[in-house]
Amino acid sequence: MTLSDFISEWNNSSDTVLVHTSGSTGAPKPMWVEKRRMEASARITCDFLGLKPGNTALLCLPLDYIAGKMMVVRALTCNLRLISIEPTGHPCLTMPDNIDFAAMTPMQVHNSLQTPEERRKLASIRHLIIGGGAISDNMAAQLRDFDNNIWSTYGMTETLSHIALRRISGSGATDWYTPFSSVQVSLNGDGCLVIDAPNVCANTLVTNDIAEIVDGRFRILGRRDNVICSGGIKIQIEEVERELAKHTDIPLIITKFPDERLGETVVLLTESSDIDELRRICNTALPRYWQPRHYLIVSKLPTTATGKPARAEAQRLCEEMLKDVL
Repeated sequence: MTLSDFISEWNNSSDTVLVHTSGSTGAPKPMWVEKRRMEASARITCDFLGLKPGNTALLCLPLDYIAGKMMVVRALTCNLRLISIEPTGHPCLTMPDNIDFAAMTPMQVHNSLQTPEERRKLASIRHLIIGGGAISDNMAAQLRDFDNNIWSTYGMTETLSHIALRRISGSGATDWYTPFSSVQVSLNGDGCLVIDAPNVCANTLVTNDIAEIVDGRFRILGRRDNVICSGGIKIQIEEVERELAKHTDIPLIITKFPDERLGETVVLLTESSDIDELRRICNTALPRYWQPRHYLIVSKLPTTATGKPARAEAQRLCEEMLKDVL
């Protein structure tokens, strides 16, 4: 979708806009969302960040998903000056200096940290929000010393982008998300986050994200459907990936496979042929019961269009490659 296509859709007589979920846990799903709720979400973000009419907003995300659409809606609703560039993995190559507000994926930020010039431009963005995937501990550590305002977002298509932010840069850097003032969060019986955000979502939303809440702020531990139950021990896939990311830059995805004795076992997918090195790292860095039983080399790690691990496809690949094991 082009920018002019979306603006035409935004200005038509319909009260709704068609969006698609990211597809991180399955096939992307279409959703019709109300324009008035998208406007409400835009105002909440701009008010929180203190953005004013005439401030510049960078569009460097594809307009096929809610994150890109919401950047345009924020500009239209709050009278920001939208600067649109081609959505690539290296947005800082073509963006101007001193942008007031931008949204990027972790992959775009990672790429921008690799060269001095791109890093300089990244640091010139007054408010940068990062969403669409997990921010590694290594990336967070690199961004902590930046002087500009860098935020990690929490949200999903159903909440019309984010409903909470956590500071990544500066002395206020934290692992805890602060919900917007119009948002209430709680936990259900399974320990999953429950979101009540009436301005942007008509119904209370029960997520699959296992969370912890302290004094109104929350942090995400992982997804309920990303739990591996192995020998009676519950292993959170994201925790295993986060721990390995502290010890290696080799791209990998953790998934699971049925096991007759243990119920499920940990499986590591990678594009690297250096399995011996990965096994050494896992044996050294991970608790014994987190260590993968199978190491599988794939031609390409499955990811969504927004760069997140495609969990359902990863499990399908695993089951196809190990179908004769049991």
